[in-house]
Order: sequence, then structure tokens, then C-alpha cells
Amino acid sequence: MVEGRGFPGMLHSIDCMHWQWKNCQKAWKGMYMSGYCGVATIVFEVVASSDLWIWHAFFRVSGSNNNINVLGHSLVFDDILNDCALEVNYTIYDNNYTMGYYLTDGIYPEWTTFVKSISKPQGEKRKLFTQYQEGKRKDVERAFGVLQERFAIIRGPARFL
Repeated sequence: MVEGRGFPGMLHSIDCMHWQWKNCQKAWKGMYMSGYCGVATIVFEVVASSDLWIWHAFFRVSGSNNNINVLGHSLVFDDILNDCALEVNYTIYDNNYTMGYYLTDGIYPEWTTFVKSISKPQGEKRKLFTQYQEGKRKDVERAFGVLQERFAIIRGPARFL
């Protein structure tokens, strides 16, 4: 499906959403205050496709966790680490590849399994590629929007206890 959208080998898009934790216990506030808007949050990591199918979801209490720390705890790459991931074969400019990749935003690390947008594209070709790539990466942002629209509990702050 994604190959027909112009990105051969792309698995899906990955991103995190911070969900405010309204009733975070006072004793925990110091531990779970996030740099994200200065409030306690729960981080929701999602891998989504263009048809809004969520292939992977992972929740983590924020604390010192940002997108990168949450990524380290999630199970999204266990198949790759355990050498049992599906082989994805594709060719770009006569280079053969056997591992799929995810479209991400700029916060993710420089791993071969992530393709980030070009932050300051120079030239019309790179600008067009970046625009096209960001359009495809919006699949996961759209999934967050649909979840928030469909489930009011995600729209507002989470209540605990």
C-alpha cells in the first residue's frame, strides 16, 4: 500500500502524543513533571498507516521520558532486535535494501530505520521531496486527531484516582 504512495520500503509513520495527566498525585508531581508545557503527561506512541489503522500503540508515564526514552521502552523494534522482522526488499538508485523504515519528525535519532524530514531543504527538488514526505508522515497525526475526536477521554486531561 505505501509503495503505491511513492515511498518503497516505508512501513508506516511513527510519533508520540503527550496527554495531560490532570490528577497526578501531589507526591508524584516532582517525578512526573514534564518539560512538555510544564505539566505531568502520559506519552502515547503510535505507528499508523494512511487508512488510520494503528499497528502499534504504547503508553508510558512521562516523567523524564520524552519521545526518545519512550521509544527505548516500547516493543516496536523487538522483531528487529530479535532478528525475526519481515524482510522488506526494495531498490532506490540501484541500491538494494532489505529493511523497512518509518517516517518520523525531527526529534527521533539518526537510525537507519527512521527517515526524517529535511529540516532546511535547499533547492526545488529537496523542497518538493520534503513537502511530499511530510504529507505522508501526517498519517500518524491524523490518527491522533481521529482518536481525539472519537474518544472524548483523550481530548481532555486524563484523570487518575
